[in-house]
Amino acid sequence: MNRRLILPLIVFLLGAVALAAAAFITFAPAGRQAGQSLASSVGGPFSLTTAEGKTLTDKDLRGAPFLVFFGFTHCPDICPTKLFEISEVLRAAGTKGEKLRALFISVDPERDTVETLKSYLGSFDPRIIGLTGDRAAIDAAIKAYRGYSKKVPLKDGDYTMDHTALVYLMDKNGGFVGAFNIERPPAEAAQEWLRHL
Repeated sequence: MNRRLILPLIVFLLGAVALAAAAFITFAPAGRQAGQSLASSVGGPFSLTTAEGKTLTDKDLRGAPFLVFFGFTHCPDICPTKLFEISEVLRAAGTKGEKLRALFISVDPERDTVETLKSYLGSFDPRIIGLTGDRAAIDAAIKAYRGYSKKVPLKDGDYTMDHTALVYLMDKNGGFVGAFNIERPPAEAAQEWLRHL
């Protein structure tokens, strides 16, 4: 084999191994028992504060499938785009979707106060529930959903947040169904969501 091809091949293989290891760490927690499914390891108890200042727990959502999306109000593009897409899916669900809810859990509770969340979410479907809390409560929710967030400093002294952009579909008992493809026609996405009622 040509020596000039060996180094790139080795680098590629190491990258592939690192990517596989990252996926395994994300979706195969050490505490999972043999035979326990991925679905049972994603999601779990949480207690956070809504944009109306009320406490919301995972138990309050039982009885209807819901979506979970982690983000923050200072997000320049991904978060508002996802929230718009979720709003369109909820609209497409029509009256059949009255019980559907989507959670927007802030990964930036220092800036995302109750008032900030309420103002920000005023542009989206009212069935999207904004949630915040103290840092420990937010971190616990991120961990429960096998998510990720990290504060990233900017040159001007401000910061942004790097975070998981996955939309989680949870069933009516709070169990993980799978990643919800929000980038398809709203009527098609709504039909999938409604199937879990």
